Amino acid sequence: MSGDIRRVGVVGGGQMGAGIAEVCARAGLDTVVCEADATAAHAARERVTASLDRAVERGRLERTAARDALSRLVFTGSLEDLSDRQLVIEAVIENAGAKAEVFTALDKIVEDPAAVLATNTSSIPVMRLGMATSRADRVVGLHFFNPVPVLPLVEVVTSLHTAPATVTAVEEFAARTLGKTVIHSRDRAGFVVNALLIPYLLSAVRMAESGFATAADIDAGMELGCAHPMGPLKLADLIGLDTLASIAGSLYDEFKEPLYAPPPLLQRMVEARLLGRKTGRGFHGYGQG
Repeated sequence: MSGDIRRVGVVGGGQMGAGIAEVCARAGLDTVVCEADATAAHAARERVTASLDRAVERGRLERTAARDALSRLVFTGSLEDLSDRQLVIEAVIENAGAKAEVFTALDKIVEDPAAVLATNTSSIPVMRLGMATSRADRVVGLHFFNPVPVLPLVEVVTSLHTAPATVTAVEEFAARTLGKTVIHSRDRAGFVVNALLIPYLLSAVRMAESGFATAADIDAGMELGCAHPMGPLKLADLIGLDTLASIAGSLYDEFKEPLYAPPPLLQRMVEARLLGRKTGRGFHGYGQG
């Protein structure tokens, strides 16, 4: 079925949604990106354009290929424009209620009963979103990693209702059409990667919070002592501290294990809007905002 998926929709044009839309367009797909309104849709277009320009500047993409990719993208402020899509990937804020609302709306709008509705959630159970529709067998997790055009991994997450044909379709789509490496996870909060990664990041936050070591030393220790390409607090800043807190909260709600509990320092930083790279300041400063 993956060869038949040529019309893709992406709901949300933020960091993740824009990246997903970019890789779809670069793969030759007719891609529609839906944002909250026309202003947000314009910002999403600028985000994708800037990413394509960076890829050209760094020699990862030919200028003509970037232009072709952009020509395959449509940006809109109306979910109704996704009615003819064969695959819609939700990439809105990491909030169960907000995501469920999107799936309920898509269930009514997307006309093809065989269309797949996928979520890019980092931690929210896919079952919860599938049950917000009348087609839970066509709902699946399709979790990309940031930055989407660069990182090769996609997690395919199945709920108790997800049909085998749905799994096959998205696996082939991710692997063959987009050229990603696919791993599979059952439907538990955090899936594979975040279930392992988030406790590590939270441990680094607690170490900084306790005054045991500075953010710079914690990151240097893991980069130079363990050959990690990026220290845990730099990675937390890249992910976004609000997103990190949301994922940690989802994990803690499901498992009630202390290692998943968001530390007080993380919660205070989110309240202060010190969210990392996107606001110019988190555990490190980034000279903006």
